[in-house]
Amino acid sequence: MKKYVYRLGTFVLLSFMLTACGLTNPKNKGKGVNLFTVQQDKELGVQVATEIDGNPAQYPLLDPVQYKFAYDYVNKVRDKILNSGQVDYKNEFDWPIKIIHDDSTLNAFCTPGGHIYVYTGILKFLDSEDQFAGVMGHEIAHADMRHSTRQMTQMFGVEVLLSVLAGNRVAIQQITGALLGLKFSRNHENEADARSVKYLCPTDYNAAGGAGFFQKIQDMGGSRQPQFLSTHPDPGNRIENFHNEKVTNGCTGDQTFQTEYKAMVARLPK
Repeated sequence: MKKYVYRLGTFVLLSFMLTACGLTNPKNKGKGVNLFTVQQDKELGVQVATEIDGNPAQYPLLDPVQYKFAYDYVNKVRDKILNSGQVDYKNEFDWPIKIIHDDSTLNAFCTPGGHIYVYTGILKFLDSEDQFAGVMGHEIAHADMRHSTRQMTQMFGVEVLLSVLAGNRVAIQQITGALLGLKFSRNHENEADARSVKYLCPTDYNAAGGAGFFQKIQDMGGSRQPQFLSTHPDPGNRIENFHNEKVTNGCTGDQTFQTEYKAMVARLPK
């Protein structure tokens, strides 16, 4: 009898959590099972951002005062994406941006809750603003599609989630550490690519701008291919997918803003 009551209680608790965690929220449609709430995405994002910002040896951030021009530029691109009308959690997440001074790393990432980090390495690698907008749209999509906490649900399940809900510091640190080293699945990468095009489509950008990054990698024969690409869809396929999504969505924008972008990059520290 006790076992039956326990199982019933667990079922009721899980049912409550699934409802509370947004599976009935229309913004969660098509985003899979996620036992974290949107508020928890935000809280986890703050945890991860605190870890990053408190580790200048590994993540040396550009001074937002000294390099105001760079922050103004990336914020302008971010706002253009957020104001496209296509980002589901535009108003729920804060979307702050920080630039990491590391020219050897071709990467950008976004934590749960929308904390965006961009490496100077990828800024200098790209050729134009539409390419950067495509990359930023991809990273925003990971947060907007709640990919990180969807994977946390699969990796850790209910027990760890309940510990996080209860404020267990060990569980919170465990989740934070996992998020910092998280590699997205192929399916999630494809979803983020498609969303990037969707975000840019209503703007004057070339909506397939994100393909530019993969085109450059492919043209170089993979000699500088970032490690994270080794477990993700082939760059050639992703280039094709970006362009196909642009056609499918009927996107007409064609602006690259290459001159403005190169002028900004030229002012970044060496």
